[in-house]
Amino acid sequence: MTNYPLEGRKLIVAGGGKNLGGLITRRAAQAGADVAIHYNSESSRADAEDALAAVEAAGREGVVLTGDLTDPDTVTRVFDDAKAALGGLDIAVNTVGKVLRKPIAETTETEYDEMFDVNSKAAYFFIKEAGRTVNDNGKIITIVTSLLAAFTDGYSTYAGGKSPVEHFTHAAAKEYADRGISVTAIAPGPMDTPFFYPQETPERVEFHKSQAMHNQLTKIEDIAPIVDFLATDGWWITGQTIFANGGYTTR
Repeated sequence: MTNYPLEGRKLIVAGGGKNLGGLITRRAAQAGADVAIHYNSESSRADAEDALAAVEAAGREGVVLTGDLTDPDTVTRVFDDAKAALGGLDIAVNTVGKVLRKPIAETTETEYDEMFDVNSKAAYFFIKEAGRTVNDNGKIITIVTSLLAAFTDGYSTYAGGKSPVEHFTHAAAKEYADRGISVTAIAPGPMDTPFFYPQETPERVEFHKSQAMHNQLTKIEDIAPIVDFLATDGWWITGQTIFANGGYTTR
């Protein structure tokens, strides 16, 4: 980026240390923002600290925060700590998600609960706390999945767990409209990240590629600029799910 469209803005990025979240964090800092970087587990701590180093190298302020976002009290704490550390919040981006590909007949109650806790419950309370803490005219952005518009097997708890986020987005867009806060969801196609491949066979990977332009999976570099846009010039888009998948699917 050659200019600073986010100069002086304050972001929180859930899952902001690696993969798509890490790229969003770095791009925001390069665009002039201060960033609160959330990570969930100890295995992600080093990535979050690397992202923090990148934020500081860009001349911006950053803070690393941790916590299980399936616990509403933890979500409250993370937002309060982020706001205190940065002196306010303007933009909240949630990239957190968990993927499982498993037939319904083989899915356990524990797996069901975990998938809905991570993909639905955490997203709900993230949007709630973002609405409480972000400044007027702020932005709330959630990453969902293009499987919301697909008809396929195996992903009942993943697509099912993400699907309520569309309704959370609709409601929040109306409820926060008086404060000028836009609320959107981005639905990438199958992404070329380490989360995707363990769920699929090589043959299915090739099929997923064949459904999009250039015979490729969605890349994190395809999605991060959409976050940039929604956080700046795209503020008028609210209450929407944007399917960004190279033609993989739509509705």
